[in-house]
Amino acid sequence: MTRRLADLHYDSMTPAQREVHDAIASGPRKGVRGPLAVWLNRPELARNAQALGQYCRYDSSLPPRLSELAILTLARLWSAEYEWYAHKPIALRAGVAQAVVDAIRDGAPPPFVQRDEAVIHAFLSALHRERKIPDALYAEAVEELGEAGVIDLVGLAGYYTLISMTINVFEVLPPEGVAYEMIPQGTS
Repeated sequence: MTRRLADLHYDSMTPAQREVHDAIASGPRKGVRGPLAVWLNRPELARNAQALGQYCRYDSSLPPRLSELAILTLARLWSAEYEWYAHKPIALRAGVAQAVVDAIRDGAPPPFVQRDEAVIHAFLSALHRERKIPDALYAEAVEELGEAGVIDLVGLAGYYTLISMTINVFEVLPPEGVAYEMIPQGTS
């Protein structure tokens, strides 16, 4: 799974690691993969991060179409191939258009039809590029998503940035045999 850390095997886990593993595996994720497997090396980090992830992914005010679009946008901004692999099919099932997914993957301007999707993509792109949000874009995001939606979007951005950093630092890769889709940013 990862090149920089050995996989943890259930039989050799500490009681704290097993407790967190079982909590994650019995929840909506149905398993411990990717960055969660990395975090399991530090069970308290895994416990707390997965709780934040549970909220951001399943319990926030953003509908799945928008949260999955946000996750793909962040995966692309960070060139986090594992995250792309894991969330592309979910985003498509949630209603993100194939043409939008392809454009994000390719680093091209997405052909948004829905304004809320365009706002989320612009918001996250600006946040990543400028490390802040201009007043006009903030106002547009609040108008489109509401204050709760903007707060949840920022929380999701923070969580999936942590996910992406974990993926990139520990070289978490998609399973063997899965073709890579994204070209790392800055290359052609």
